[in-house]
Amino acid sequence: MVAEWQKVSRRINNWNRWGENDQLGTLNFITPEKVAAASTLARTGKVFSLCIPLDGDGPMGSNTVRRNPVHLMTLDGGDAEISEILKGWDARTALDDSLIEMYAPGPMRFNDDYLFFPLQCSTQWDALSHVYYDDKLYNGYPAKSVTSTGATRDSIDQVAQAGQILGRGVLLDVARAKGVDALAPNTVITPQDLDDTARAQGVTITEGDIVIIRTGWWSKIGDFPPGSDGWIGGSPGVSWRVAEWLSDHNVAAIAADNIAVEVNPPEEGIVLLFHMLAIRDMGMMLGEIWDLEALGADCAEDGVYEFLLSAAPLEVTGAVGSPVNPLAIK
Repeated sequence: MVAEWQKVSRRINNWNRWGENDQLGTLNFITPEKVAAASTLARTGKVFSLCIPLDGDGPMGSNTVRRNPVHLMTLDGGDAEISEILKGWDARTALDDSLIEMYAPGPMRFNDDYLFFPLQCSTQWDALSHVYYDDKLYNGYPAKSVTSTGATRDSIDQVAQAGQILGRGVLLDVARAKGVDALAPNTVITPQDLDDTARAQGVTITEGDIVIIRTGWWSKIGDFPPGSDGWIGGSPGVSWRVAEWLSDHNVAAIAADNIAVEVNPPEEGIVLLFHMLAIRDMGMMLGEIWDLEALGADCAEDGVYEFLLSAAPLEVTGAVGSPVNPLAIK
């Protein structure tokens, strides 16, 4: 099996396809012409946010690498009289004085907050610097291009600056095509499943498309105890063989409503094999933990599975991933 996926790796490899300095990978398929054509798909003005809530009830559970977000208030309504309180303090600091000065001139009061979270704990994109093997990132950059200060190659800010993730989105609702609300745990989605779904929906995958796969698995998040790893461990998802399918169709990016796009536990016992092929070899970004329930229902109702998709990452310098609020506009 190792020899087989390595053969596929060589066939789908896109290194130097767009030049030796390229850091966008398959997003290069989204040309200005593709964006202009995709804009015509916004026909009704219906907008669907595909982002899950960014809060402490997310899917991370007891994951040792990532945790759910922590939201903290730094100022709230209970602090409305803070300037008067601080005036009476003998041991005021310069920071206290600045707050008094800010509040003193008039009736303005404000609320402020912080959010602490891993960049890939919620609805997000994997950057091309996220996964590597044999000490190489996408396009042959050395793995040591990513340091404790961040990624100097293939980082998410390269994509954000280019404004590339805007184009034709196509939902492949594999769960509905199979006649179920959600795929069974650990179901492997094959290239044939994607072809069958596209045929059933009457859509064609074209160069530069952003393919979005609905497994229905996000709708099952409430079936697992808070803090457990059951939702992650039972995830249906794509087979590593889908990488070749994506390459054959010149797809720009792929996203899904599960934890990692690919099936979990991994096929053949090789962890994140699809990630390695898609991200490191093809240069294809993966979108994970997208909420596709409302969009899926609407597509099933009107029979339209294509739309304008806007899914720009945050411009986090040197980051290997980014949260995103994808918008599907029909």
